[in-house]
Amino acid sequence: MAGERRSSNIENADVAVRIEDANKWRAVSPGIEGWSRTARPGDEAKFLMVSADSHANEPPDLWLTRMDKKFHHRLPRIVERPDGLAQVTEGFRALSLRDTPLDGEDLRRGKAGRSAEERLVDQDLDGIDAEIIFPNKGISMWATPDSIFAGAMCRAWNDWAWEAFGNHNDRLAPMACLATGDLEGAIKEIDRTATLGFRGLCLPCTPIFGHSVPENPNYNLPVYDRLWACIQDHDLPITFHIGTGRDPRGARGHGGAIINYAVHAMPPAMEPMANLCCSGVLERFSKLKFAIIEAGIGWVPWALESMDESYRKHHMWVRPRLSMLPSEFFKKHGFASFQEDPAGLDLARKHDLVDNFLWANDYPHHEGTWPHSAAAIERTMGDLDEEERAKILGLNAAKLFKFDISAKDIKVARH
Repeated sequence: MAGERRSSNIENADVAVRIEDANKWRAVSPGIEGWSRTARPGDEAKFLMVSADSHANEPPDLWLTRMDKKFHHRLPRIVERPDGLAQVTEGFRALSLRDTPLDGEDLRRGKAGRSAEERLVDQDLDGIDAEIIFPNKGISMWATPDSIFAGAMCRAWNDWAWEAFGNHNDRLAPMACLATGDLEGAIKEIDRTATLGFRGLCLPCTPIFGHSVPENPNYNLPVYDRLWACIQDHDLPITFHIGTGRDPRGARGHGGAIINYAVHAMPPAMEPMANLCCSGVLERFSKLKFAIIEAGIGWVPWALESMDESYRKHHMWVRPRLSMLPSEFFKKHGFASFQEDPAGLDLARKHDLVDNFLWANDYPHHEGTWPHSAAAIERTMGDLDEEERAKILGLNAAKLFKFDISAKDIKVARH
């Protein structure tokens, strides 16, 4: 009933999942008084909903069974240390493994999304019409300065993802992963995955993993023009997911789980946005589209203003001169995804960014909104009008990733 606060359990196929006390807030809504359309599953007037950021749940032996044996000793592994077990991943700080008991929904999230069929059931329960799928365990594919090794891991993931989801590409759309430090290999993989039918690409936030080194290539440099030309020729959108440029586990100890996500994982995603908007890349390749994934949106207006201010005040040092301000390039070519970001939504209309924001439920991650996305949307989108909600919840993503939209569903685009 409109205006009513509600909470409810979620049922997955045939198993009810209990909402433990720590997660009860997720199901609370202020209601939908004044809403003519909703995000509630099963509602005849439900918005089209495309999750612009969801994650696979890959089998743990994916890379071991699909990669040359010469790489096996470098793959992520569990080792025993004097202080206990640790996960060792090339490029990441070793992660101590603790026995963290999970219950209810938290346990369900950790085990979710292992097959296409399970994902379809779970996303139906959350009202999701289509999802863009990124790696989960595979985020560590980029955690190495060795781009040949990273490229081999990406190819293995792409092969698995297409086998797992390719037959459902109208709803479950994995992004083809690239190791751009190996330019030749990346271009070859774009050609291969575009032919298979992937509807987008995932590039690491920096081509060479680790802290910034001026001598390393980066996306603002002309050496990458061949990459952009190839992507533009295939008419594929680019995504940059958080946690793919440098180690997102920079903090340890008290509060580390919060510090790492808020400080070490999300902010580096601004770098590829600035590289594209400030360098002339989007002048030379005017059909490119890109999205910053899972970094939230509240920072975007500040970042655009910051780039514009720098361009105006440092004009004497800027090369090349741009035909538009960096913010205008972003508004024409760029997008950013979020789960719950009320501060960013408050700024969307004022800064003319409604067409650039993409909502996501981040299934099945704990920082996402599944399986209570409707309640989260009702908590955060009450000040938007219906057209604004429709764009951010699904229409922007459907256009970017080229889904055909009918009255009730999404189908594969026919080119």
